[in-house]
Amino acid sequence: MKNPSVASPRRLAFAPHPTTLAAVVGLVLALLVLALTFGSADANADPLPNPFFAMDTGTQDAAHQTPAAQVALVKEIGFAGVGPIYHSLDELQAWCAALDQNGLKLFALYVQLQLDDAPASLDTIRKITAALRGHDTLLWLYVTDKAGPPSGTNHDTVAVTALREIAGLAQAAGLRVALYPHTGFYVQRVEDAVRLADQVNRDNLGVTFNLCHWLKVDGKDLGGSLAAAKPHLFCVTLNGADSGGASWKELIQPLDRGTFDVSQVLRLLRQMNYAGPIGLQHYGIGGDAADNLKHSMDGWKKLSAAVLTNGMSI
Repeated sequence: MKNPSVASPRRLAFAPHPTTLAAVVGLVLALLVLALTFGSADANADPLPNPFFAMDTGTQDAAHQTPAAQVALVKEIGFAGVGPIYHSLDELQAWCAALDQNGLKLFALYVQLQLDDAPASLDTIRKITAALRGHDTLLWLYVTDKAGPPSGTNHDTVAVTALREIAGLAQAAGLRVALYPHTGFYVQRVEDAVRLADQVNRDNLGVTFNLCHWLKVDGKDLGGSLAAAKPHLFCVTLNGADSGGASWKELIQPLDRGTFDVSQVLRLLRQMNYAGPIGLQHYGIGGDAADNLKHSMDGWKKLSAAVLTNGMSI
């Protein structure tokens, strides 16, 4: 009788090592998930209902210098509008004119509130709110404090007083205010923004969830951070990124690139019934703006289709 513990040469030749088998099975399963997701995600299907706009961190290059040129570019690619940085009233008027001519929207305007010189910031913001009256634009406030550490609380009293005044100015002009958490600033984490929004306690003042900054300073509990933001969430910004990345090159990429699963953000937002705008962050990517934006629009459509059809990760 043949010893059952001794394999035949034929069986031995084809028996994989357990470790190799596990790796192969894992790879097959991963490829299956990707196949199911991309196979069912029609890039031409209707995207998520959230308005998708481009921040001007990704709309400018040598061929697109003026607001008019950048607005024409984002319209051609299919964005709903833009969210530029504030530089001057003249440039702001140029943005508004170009957007109005093209039927697009100024979703947000990136503006500084400097706590150690709040009167100067407030003077600028008064002029901005007057210029934006009736535009339904978010005042996207990044809050700085040269005298305090990032995520500090030492100037909360100054911040709350200034923010209540800004909320009042915005309300009179038909605008809203969204705090913009930014790495290295006084409001660095989404939880910092929520803390101040709670204290300000104005219906037209909320917060932004910025994926790249969340990955940079936190990156641990996505669901917890979004849940904290939910009562005040006015805006979200997304981009492609690498999981575990440290540099901005790793943490800000076109939306169809990177190893971080951006669809999990969209699925959580959908579960929260978030219907507000989503901005595209392209800071520091460089290269051809049109090509980068097309990559991200393609990524947005595929992510949207995947989330809407089967809720699976990409």
